[in-house]
Amino acid sequence: MEAKEEEEAKAMQRGQADIWKYMFSFVDSMALRCAVELCIADIIHSHGGPITLSQIVSNIPDSTSPDINCLARIMRLLVRRNIFTAQHDQSDGGETLYGLTHSSKWILHDSDLTLAPMFVLETHPWLMSPWHCFSQCVKEGGIAFKKAHGREIWDFGSRNSEFNKLFNDGMECISRILMRTIVSEYKDGFNHVGSLVDVGGGTGATISEIVKSYPHIKGINFDLPHVTVTAPSYPGVSHVGGDMFQGVPSGDALFLKLIMHDWSDEDCVKILKNCKKAIPEKGGKIIVVEVVLEAQGDELLDEIGLAFDLHMIAHSSGGKERTEMEWKRILNEGGFPSYKIIKIPTLLSIIEAYPQ
Repeated sequence: MEAKEEEEAKAMQRGQADIWKYMFSFVDSMALRCAVELCIADIIHSHGGPITLSQIVSNIPDSTSPDINCLARIMRLLVRRNIFTAQHDQSDGGETLYGLTHSSKWILHDSDLTLAPMFVLETHPWLMSPWHCFSQCVKEGGIAFKKAHGREIWDFGSRNSEFNKLFNDGMECISRILMRTIVSEYKDGFNHVGSLVDVGGGTGATISEIVKSYPHIKGINFDLPHVTVTAPSYPGVSHVGGDMFQGVPSGDALFLKLIMHDWSDEDCVKILKNCKKAIPEKGGKIIVVEVVLEAQGDELLDEIGLAFDLHMIAHSSGGKERTEMEWKRILNEGGFPSYKIIKIPTLLSIIEAYPQ
């Protein structure tokens, strides 16, 4: 009996530790946001190797009266989380030298492959506040973002230029990362496409990467007017403003990356029906790049898929991540009864679907 009671006590202690861990899990995000805002990884990178806290502080932009002790405590946690390295330097007065890891290389602002803008976006108070509305959503339904801000995210962005830029910067950095993988892994998929419409393509970074690798493609970037009006010019790409619920520009194929998960099943079916009208009945296709949820999966990024699903509750207008069976159902209802899933080495998969 004593052994059983002892095991129960240990289990309760582990349970308490878990709750404490989840209670303060936001601390990791906020500490890392601080490092991103202060460009700490960039400062270390610019020196070509590990440096001291004093060297870091002296290079922080617009730093008037820096608190080096505060930074030391933040860095101590980030070292524990393997964001940075720390080593004692015997040759430099015994100071600790801080260096980069494979993780902190992903928050370099000047890198082509950076998650820094996305991290700043996702941890901004505008996007954090809807998470506090989850219990309301459970009790009374509704959209978390609208509960927090009085309007849905797309309407909010159209009225707030600062948020619109923050959002577009975050989406562009994700596009660059994903497109490098997609272009290399989906080679045959673009070979026979003459014109490609990127539905919900933001400011055009995604379609420009495709056209750059496949210059025979006529690229059309399609998004809401307040988004395309700020879009830069790209060779081989034209920008078209509009509403995908009203209609989609015609093309040989349509590209939808991280679009469908923003919407409910009913809305997705509406989008798909408009997509079907925009492509040839024979030879046309849509290329959907999304999470295919594996609720019990044990791959490296499967748990992130579950987190993305809750992210949709927080920020979308009724969207969600979907399993293959859920994708099959909405594709069929939208007029695309035939499809295949192509796994690529990212969180996302490519779903190629055809109208017949």
